[in-house]
Amino acid sequence: MRLPPLQSVRAFDAAARHLSFTKAAEELFVTQGAISQQVRQLEEYLGFKLFHRLPRQIHLTEEGAQLAQATTAGFSCIAEEIERLTAIEEAGVVTVSVLQSFAVKWLVPRLGHFRDAYPDIDVRIHADDRLVNLRTEGIDLAVRFGSGNYPGLVCEMLMRDESFPVCSPAYLAANPELKEPADVAGHQLLHDATTFMDHPHAADWEFWLNGVGAEGVDVSRGLRFNSGDMVIQAALMGQGIAMARTSLAALDLAAGNLVRPFAQSVASSGAYYLVYPEEHLRRPRVKAFVSWLKNEVAETLREIDPDEADAPVED
Repeated sequence: MRLPPLQSVRAFDAAARHLSFTKAAEELFVTQGAISQQVRQLEEYLGFKLFHRLPRQIHLTEEGAQLAQATTAGFSCIAEEIERLTAIEEAGVVTVSVLQSFAVKWLVPRLGHFRDAYPDIDVRIHADDRLVNLRTEGIDLAVRFGSGNYPGLVCEMLMRDESFPVCSPAYLAANPELKEPADVAGHQLLHDATTFMDHPHAADWEFWLNGVGAEGVDVSRGLRFNSGDMVIQAALMGQGIAMARTSLAALDLAAGNLVRPFAQSVASSGAYYLVYPEEHLRRPRVKAFVSWLKNEVAETLREIDPDEADAPVED
């Protein structure tokens, strides 16, 4: 059996609770005549009377009383579920899609700060280098590296990046001849072989060496990894000199686990962007995470070098 129009059921429910068309009309912000008409339409749909209509008062029929119990329970259940879902929406879970390297070396180490600020919001990290559909895959927002070209989505720049070599302190101590960029010739080079779509040379040795004017270095040899966090890990273990990016090496540099054998940096050919459908920002949990993320990025830039962090991105 098809359900009757919800509007008429809602009018009946209000009239049954108040035993008054006038009070039902006040509750639903309509006229008394509208309530009377909607109830009559419901009675015609059902084929039986719901009220005994007397001068200045109404009473439920036996069928009306039974239906009133069902509608009261039904609307109460709906209200409770809406309240539950609203609570989940205000707290609940925020799902973030990020590159694996960014998740491991930048985001995950800082998530404790978010937990301290928003203990009722859980975070799910979706570490994946592929492009995801933020509207159909249950993902609230994404952090991506590139040029910021994401049609149909809000796109905000989070952080510019720089490329430079890093190695472990022990490796540098064992190789005191590392004075100038060209001195890396003959050393084990650690390569980030990740392809960043329209910015394939975001952090590779050839890109950096050309940027600093160093010649005569064979960059065809060495270890190659398809994730920037693995490049950093290999450098931490003393396996060679890595080409790193600021965002991925910042914590290890600050802790003294990595060092920069040379001062020269080259602006990466892309930047990190925060990407999300505009309607997602209306979710309180998403808005909270976006605000926190921007504050963490600002703190990271202050920790690095404000002047360098504000340098323009080179295409």
